[in-house]
Amino acid sequence: MKINVDHDTIAKLAHLSRLTFNDQDEEKMIRSLNEILSWVEQLEEIDTTNVEPLRHMTEEMNAFRKDEVLEPLAHEKGLINAPKRDSDYFRVPKVLE
Repeated sequence: MKINVDHDTIAKLAHLSRLTFNDQDEEKMIRSLNEILSWVEQLEEIDTTNVEPLRHMTEEMNAFRKDEVLEPLAHEKGLINAPKRDSDYFRVPKVLE
């Protein structure tokens, strides 16, 4: 099924997405969308009858580490690379009034 994007299609898409295009951008968008649709048409030509659907993109599994209880990080060591600090705390910009 051949789908072709034209000025009317772009106008409808722009309205739905609350976008505005000048003439140059509209032409660029038409070319881009038609190119994308032609790629989809090429994909539709591939025979996938004996291909199982993917559940995951790769066969890799998560590598979990053993959960071990360690000594907590010393207060001074935790603040050593702080860009700004105030005695015992990180200083950050005020967020709430």
